[in-house]
Parts: sequence; structure tokens; C-alpha cells
Amino acid sequence: DKPGLSFTSWQTGTKCLEFKSNTPPNPSPQHDRTMTNLAEKIPTRTEHVDVVAAYRKALGCFGTGVTVVSTQWRDGDWGMTCNSFASVSLNPRLVLWSIQKTASSFDAFMGADVFSVSVLAASQESTAMQFARGPMSERFQGADTVRGNNGVLRLRDGVAWFECKRHQTVDAGDHIILIGQVTDFDWQPTEALSFWRSQFGAFDGQVKAN
Repeated sequence: DKPGLSFTSWQTGTKCLEFKSNTPPNPSPQHDRTMTNLAEKIPTRTEHVDVVAAYRKALGCFGTGVTVVSTQWRDGDWGMTCNSFASVSLNPRLVLWSIQKTASSFDAFMGADVFSVSVLAASQESTAMQFARGPMSERFQGADTVRGNNGVLRLRDGVAWFECKRHQTVDAGDHIILIGQVTDFDWQPTEALSFWRSQFGAFDGQVKAN
């Protein structure tokens, strides 16, 4: 729900460690060596930040598609860009995606019983950015949408769409995983938008002959 990121943020809380030692007035050489070894193992704040940044970059090496997830809550339409979408089960038809607990649309998706997933086409990079930032009242402006059978707006011109009813939620760290049971879906043979290492692109649609 934030611009410039991979739309599903992986963040870790920072913990400050404070060690108090009952060091004797004249510590022995062995004690000095023990404290030195301990100090070498304590990560500094800079090292912690570097590890978090490296972890985010490592996660970004996994290329994904890009979707817009949407719902209706309290007579309003809500939508956000998401790249954590994945299939779960064929029978029953289950899919999942995850939302950060601090997302502006968190209450809406947690309060609604249904949602829709629109898989974006390679030509819809601007749509991905539109649903990743700005007030909710502006995200659907100018978008070619249709209200599905579940009452939720979805995009018309994407690669695929899935209408879902909420099947299960899983508390997972700083995110909630939403699992939906697919009630309706469709797709078209169009090249999909991709996201890899903080860059938009397209998957190679060429199928090599055997």
C-alpha cells in the first residue's frame, strides 16, 4: 500500500540491547577476552538496518506478477496493489494474499467478507502505481472497472480476475494472510505485468517448441 516498494512490505521491529556487567575492579585477562567475544556478537543498530535492507533485497529477487485487490466496505470501494497473491488449492479453489497490518485499507479488508483480485497486464504499470498510493477516493478514478457478482469492483482489462469470499485469515508477523475461496473467475491470453528487484517488466510470453 506504499509507493516505490514491492507493495507488500517486509519490515522487522528494531530491538535495542543493553547489557549491564558486574565487572570486577581488576578483571582478569580471561574475563576481558570473554567480554570482547560477547561484544563482537552483539549487532549494532547500523548492522541491524543493513541486515533488514539485505533481507528486503533478497526477497525482491523472487519475481512475481502484480495484482490489484479490491473490496467493498461501509458503502465504499477499497483497492490496493499487491504482489503477494498466490494459488493455494484447486479443490476447493483457494487463493491467498497478505496485507500489512499498518496498511490504510487494513480495516476494510478485515471487515469485508468478500474481495476480488485483478491480475494486471503488462500495459498496466500506471494502474499498479495508481492503486499503490494516494487517497482511496482517487484510486478508482479513470480505471475501467466492472462490479462483479460479489458486489466488488474489479478491473476489466487485466490478464485474469478472481472473485472470492473470505475462507480463512492467518496472523503472520506484521501481516495478515487472507485466504479466499474463488466463486468466479476468468482470464485472457494477454502478457502479464511482472515485478522483480523493484522494477516493473513483463514475462516472456513466447512458448518454445519442443
